[in-house]
Amino acid sequence: MQGTQHEQLERSWGHFKKYKPLVKELVSRDLKVKYRRSFLGYVWSVLNPLLMMLLQSLIFSFMFRNDIPNFPLYLICGNTLFTFFNESTNMGLTSIIFNGTLIKKVYIPKFIFPLSRVVSSFVTMWFSFAAILLVMVFTRAPFYWTILLCWVPLLFLFLFSCGMAMALSALTVYFRDMQHLYSILTLGWMYATPLFYPLEQLPAFMQRLMKFNPMYHYVNMFRNLVMYGNIPGPNTWFACIVSAVGMMAIGLVVFRKLQRNFILYI
Repeated sequence: MQGTQHEQLERSWGHFKKYKPLVKELVSRDLKVKYRRSFLGYVWSVLNPLLMMLLQSLIFSFMFRNDIPNFPLYLICGNTLFTFFNESTNMGLTSIIFNGTLIKKVYIPKFIFPLSRVVSSFVTMWFSFAAILLVMVFTRAPFYWTILLCWVPLLFLFLFSCGMAMALSALTVYFRDMQHLYSILTLGWMYATPLFYPLEQLPAFMQRLMKFNPMYHYVNMFRNLVMYGNIPGPNTWFACIVSAVGMMAIGLVVFRKLQRNFILYI
């Protein structure tokens, strides 16, 4: 059984390398469509997180008091990661349906479509990282050497998002209501993740439940590396690795089982 799964992974990786030019073309298409007829274009990748951070900082600093040091940086670190996750999985969710015409005409490994959507969002997120650096400069936040490791939680989040996107894209082919249900789920997930409030503000039992929220661990690791100059402890590493690898495995299994009859439903 393990050998069969290993062979399937090798076959999928081989397909991915073979169709790498197609992935690049799909990513390029997504980025062009996203900023088509936009005067500022890619600048919005920096402006969007900055403007959102300014708005939420005003709301939560004055209307709802908090005692979080350097709240703008705290806020934009969490928002950047969750925005990537939300955007990439929502785009991946409809990727098979939107490319139905192409799938019917030529043979292409179907998992490439949700993966390309996650990659395009990942590229956009790296543009948004410039906004984090700007906030650090303007708030005079210290630059710790650990910021060089910020790619680690981003990589874990990328794998987690790929797994989610593949599972969601396959399920949406059969259950179109997934599009509406998932938007509600992500809204609840956003409020259940400490993006604009400290974990300590929650009751003790909710703090324990938060340990089962993968987004909490990714955001927490990222903030520790960027804001506080800390390398997280083994529990955080374990949670990030297990959730990323586990969701990637679940996504691959669900996608492979459901893709056989895609052509009948798209």
